[in-house]
Amino acid sequence: MGKLRIVSHSSKPFLDRREAGRLLGEELLQLRGQKPVVLGIPRGGVIIARELAAVLNGDLDIVLSRKLRTPGNLELAMGSVAEDGNLFLNNDVVQQLNISDAEIQRERALQMQEIARRVAMFRKALPKTSLQDRLVIITDDGVATGATTQAALWSVRLEKPKKLIAAIPVGAQDSLERLAKDVDEEICLRAPPYFAAVGQFYVRFDQVEDEDVLKVLQTEAERRNRLKVETRR
Repeated sequence: MGKLRIVSHSSKPFLDRREAGRLLGEELLQLRGQKPVVLGIPRGGVIIARELAAVLNGDLDIVLSRKLRTPGNLELAMGSVAEDGNLFLNNDVVQQLNISDAEIQRERALQMQEIARRVAMFRKALPKTSLQDRLVIITDDGVATGATTQAALWSVRLEKPKKLIAAIPVGAQDSLERLAKDVDEEICLRAPPYFAAVGQFYVRFDQVEDEDVLKVLQTEAERRNRLKVETRR
């Protein structure tokens, strides 16, 4: 189990995702010189990731994995499927619920359709960053059940990062403790005693659209291109 650090149990809301991302960055400043890859879970997590990557001088990208929903309990993840189609199964869940291979493959195909849609849209703006042997930080705007974040962690593990960190602005403590099993380290700024929904912990919690994610990725692509030009000089 990875180390879980909860900074506060305060219920004070963040002003917005930008503030939450900057505050996360301040708690992880020791990573600034290690060139981390910061992965945001679309859509809201991409705004958090943008701010976090800026503070840490890291590379920004997104994680397009999808959780495989358990038949009869769509919030429970039986596994995840990665952007490249690689499958991770939680064998304990599969065996306990006697889930058939046909059910797994049907759900996998459904989730790959959504991944393909997002790849076609987002990867034109920013090609996928290799994660092998990199320090990788995964973030979202919050964790309620944790199933989506867990699926992202499972999928990224398949790419063999050097170290995997989950950085969460706000989350339910039981979910945070469960996620800690799938990372090397986890940090959460606030784990309030009463947690109903992520949005209750933001003053402004506007809907993030696909177009907003595209703009973030395009800006990151431009930043990388500038760095390449400067390196050649």
